[in-house]
Amino acid sequence: MIIWINGAFGSGKTQTAFELHRRLNPSYVYDPEKMGFALRSMVPQEIAKDDFQSYPLWRAFNYSLLASLTDTYRGIIIVPMTIVHPEYFNEIIGRLRQEGRIVHHFTLMASKETLLKRLRTRAEGKNSWAAKQIDRCVEGLSSPIFEDHIQTDHLSIQDVAENIAARAELPLDPDMRGSLRRFTDRLMVKLNHIRIK
Repeated sequence: MIIWINGAFGSGKTQTAFELHRRLNPSYVYDPEKMGFALRSMVPQEIAKDDFQSYPLWRAFNYSLLASLTDTYRGIIIVPMTIVHPEYFNEIIGRLRQEGRIVHHFTLMASKETLLKRLRTRAEGKNSWAAKQIDRCVEGLSSPIFEDHIQTDHLSIQDVAENIAARAELPLDPDMRGSLRRFTDRLMVKLNHIRIK
């Protein structure tokens, strides 16, 4: 089973993914960006694309590896990744579903104001690459193809994770951490996923 967490940059995808990972056993957080970074490092600059999702190879690789993992891994695969183009969505998620694999897809929605505020906590201002993608993402992800939508403006990461688990009918382990441990865990996720565009 795959849980794909979509959303604009700053919507809380990665934090939600790791919150679910801590409370779903067994589970694995799969990062499609890693293949994008690999492609970016191996393609000559003069023919490189601005968005690594534009490479058919990126889409084919992630489809193939996710298909293989769902056939061989007994746990839940959690994928935090923004996909705004319906054709890219269909090439990966649609194809996995057509072949009978279970993919629960959720899009975390938030206002532009909320997204900008969250990006500032990652030291990304209004002129950052991520901030400049907000309008494109919010508009594209409002399409019905990207449902289930979860409005997150007034939800904590824990609330969002529990919402996803309930919709996917997955029982979560209780969260026995104190507030300091919870803060530290989320800080480490944030620091480990700082992206330089």
